[in-house]
Amino acid sequence: MSTDSFREFALEQLAALEGLRCKRMFGGHGLYSGGGFFGILFDGKLYFKTHPDTLPDYLAAQAATFAPSEKQILRNYREVPVEILEDAVQLTAWARKAAR
Repeated sequence: MSTDSFREFALEQLAALEGLRCKRMFGGHGLYSGGGFFGILFDGKLYFKTHPDTLPDYLAAQAATFAPSEKQILRNYREVPVEILEDAVQLTAWARKAAR
C-alpha cells in the first residue's frame, strides 16, 4: 500500500473522531484532534501518543516506538497494532485516549 493510500485509509478509519486534522510534518503527517497533537502517519505506519495508563496496551502488542532515524526517537509514540488499525471503532477509541 502506498504511503498516500495508507494515509487515506487511516483517515477514513478515524472519520468518527471529532475535529480530526492531518498536517504534513516529519516527512509524514501529524494528526490532531481539538487542540492536541496525538498521532503520526509515517512510512505507511500509524503511531499514537501514549500515556501511563495506555502504554501497557502497546507494550502487550509489542508495538514499536516511533523512530524515524537513529537520532530521533519519540518514546511516547507507539505503533498502533494492525488489529486495532483495521477496526474503526477500536481505532477511534484508542485515538480518543491518545488525544486527551
